[in-house]
Amino acid sequence: MDQADAQKQKERQAALDYHEFPKPGKLEIRPTKPMATGRDLARAYSPGVAEACIEISKDPATINRYTAKRNLVAVITNGSAVLGLGNIGAAASKPVMEGKAVLFKKFAGIDCFDIEVDEDDPVELANLVKRLEPTFGAVNLEDIKAPECFIVERQCRETMNIPVFHDDQHGTAIVVAAAATNALHIAGKRAEDIRVVGLGAGAAGVACHTMLHKMGVPLANITIFDKDGVLHAGRTDLCPEQMAFANADADVDLQEALVGADMFLGLSGPGLLKPEQVKHMADNPIIFALANPTPEIMPDIARAASPGAMIATGRSDFANQVNNVLCFPFIFRGALDVEASDINDAMKLACVDAIAGLARQTTSAEVGEAYKGERLTFGPDYLIPKPFDPRLLPTIATAVAKAAMDSGVARRTIDLDAYAHALQAQVFKSALIMRNVFDAARQAKRKIVFAEGEDERVLRAAQAMIEENADTPVLVGRPDVIQARLDRAGLPIKAGVDFVVVNPERDDRYRDYWQTYHQAMDRKGVTPDLARAVMRTNTTAIAAVMVARGDADSMICGTFGQYHWHLNYAQQMLATDGLHPVAAMSLMLLDQGPLFVADTHVNVEQTPETLAETVIAASRHVRRFGVEPQIALCSGSQFGNNDCLSGRVMRGGLAILDAAPRGFAYEGEMHTDAALDPELRERLLPGNRLTGKANVLVYANTDAAGAARNLLRSVAGGIEVGPILMGMGNRVHIVTPGVTPRGLLNIAALAGSDVSSYG
Repeated sequence: MDQADAQKQKERQAALDYHEFPKPGKLEIRPTKPMATGRDLARAYSPGVAEACIEISKDPATINRYTAKRNLVAVITNGSAVLGLGNIGAAASKPVMEGKAVLFKKFAGIDCFDIEVDEDDPVELANLVKRLEPTFGAVNLEDIKAPECFIVERQCRETMNIPVFHDDQHGTAIVVAAAATNALHIAGKRAEDIRVVGLGAGAAGVACHTMLHKMGVPLANITIFDKDGVLHAGRTDLCPEQMAFANADADVDLQEALVGADMFLGLSGPGLLKPEQVKHMADNPIIFALANPTPEIMPDIARAASPGAMIATGRSDFANQVNNVLCFPFIFRGALDVEASDINDAMKLACVDAIAGLARQTTSAEVGEAYKGERLTFGPDYLIPKPFDPRLLPTIATAVAKAAMDSGVARRTIDLDAYAHALQAQVFKSALIMRNVFDAARQAKRKIVFAEGEDERVLRAAQAMIEENADTPVLVGRPDVIQARLDRAGLPIKAGVDFVVVNPERDDRYRDYWQTYHQAMDRKGVTPDLARAVMRTNTTAIAAVMVARGDADSMICGTFGQYHWHLNYAQQMLATDGLHPVAAMSLMLLDQGPLFVADTHVNVEQTPETLAETVIAASRHVRRFGVEPQIALCSGSQFGNNDCLSGRVMRGGLAILDAAPRGFAYEGEMHTDAALDPELRERLLPGNRLTGKANVLVYANTDAAGAARNLLRSVAGGIEVGPILMGMGNRVHIVTPGVTPRGLLNIAALAGSDVSSYG
């Protein structure tokens, strides 16, 4: 066995192991309601379940209130056309259908049952699907061969009152249409004027050409070939869907048809499009060679034959992968949420426009992180978004829901703005709680200086800042390095236009900056020569000087290095009699809701005085997020039962807090479990001052606070916003080296809010 064969065998075994371990398959079912007590059981099943049954029998529409139907999709196949494997049967298709269900859940939060049916007769298969309507909110037909797939879908759609969508047809067609829309945009051509040649007249091929026609390509301008030649009116082996395109002369061949053609669409087999045929196509042809795994022509060969060609394939290792996952999770999400009775042409075209529009926008920070090293800028090599673009869900589902309501197939009317925000919060856990902060940042129009302006995460955050709010990014870094990294990342923002650059190596303000730093530090051992050197090399100090001089309103640093190293330079320039670092607080976004943790970085060991300051500052900052603080002072002592150091600090801090009226709820000292379990806390201290679960945990040292933060992030899957440096008048925030571009954007929004009163 040679090395290549050994590698293939290794990859094959890895794929099999993925499906087998730690438990067979890729799916499981979990309850969504508590099942811990006899009371829970009585509500979930007998006798309580009868109440839901009675309500549904009175009004069938209430099934969507009392059951999971509206979020449940059936993925149904008979295994007659599975991937490129052909008719392998229902049982062998199950791994694919499980995979489809996983994608529904991963990308759109939709629950699925995969259903594999031993039935080759399309009428019988359609009848079986129809009988499943009471269970599901929608049906995804999958991997059913043509022409049977046309019959099954047609019969189901004629009689069923839920969406029935054959993804191999329409999902592929929608993504192809989106890519074609953008290719035509780049080529400066109109759909009404182009001529299309297709190779492949199966389910996907017919659906793609149908969608191109709905985009505006005249039927007379579409010529399709299959394994038996061109589709023409004299053929007797074509189904009605194929006959719609049987408009060519019977004797035309592929070579002749491609002369002067603007677009080739292949859904056939490997190597069937030849370079000499590409050479005779129109200038800047659109070549979608979608046969998998080997396309009709390889991209490098097609581009050699026609250098201006815009090429898409079905493979992930080439640019412009036509992948159904760009469509089906999100079109179903929108359809389910408005309880649509169908997925109609208006909804499909809305999906096309939404996908195409996303590619023309700048890519998000998350996409850049997922596809490092790829240039994701709209153009011939970026016609459609990437599958892991988090904007797909809110953008497409909202467009589809709107189209469903506008076209009259929606049985539920929703507020589209609120819906879009809710979907955005589903993708970005920080989106919902950060809305107030981003709104404030849009109003404030502040200058935010990033000390590490050459970091690609900073560049992506700056791009997002420019798109999402009115703040102006200021980047400390070498202009040539910043520009090179912008070009590599495909980010279109420009220095001097969209953002300001401060060059440590050469800046007109250098003399003013080093003198300002020297004046602040001349009696702390900093000589003029040292001040000059610091202002040439220390970007954190440069950013701090800028804020101190009023050249920026706030600074962000910390993408590398130690927290206290950065804090030292920020404190040198920005701490005053009224401002000093009080504590660092992290907002942890969990499935159960937000939870704040302090002090994670500033006070290695709290004193009663610093603890009281931390609690007071935390109460102000928590309210920035629209959350009413319920603050727990957490320690190794439970309401005085242990005379440990942390307990004494908490009792001292509590005494300071109790010495004056406070407009927020706080209580301590207690263990973390008592803070988060109101029943336990009430048993331990009846009548305590907190209501419900604590939403702010304040610890006596950074070891405990940091451990809580890291456990919430690593084990509980919490998303962190922060650390938020409290006590510095919102003039400085210090992130940690693991920060993401989204994390930087969130901190920039906090820094960009004119909230000096929060301290």
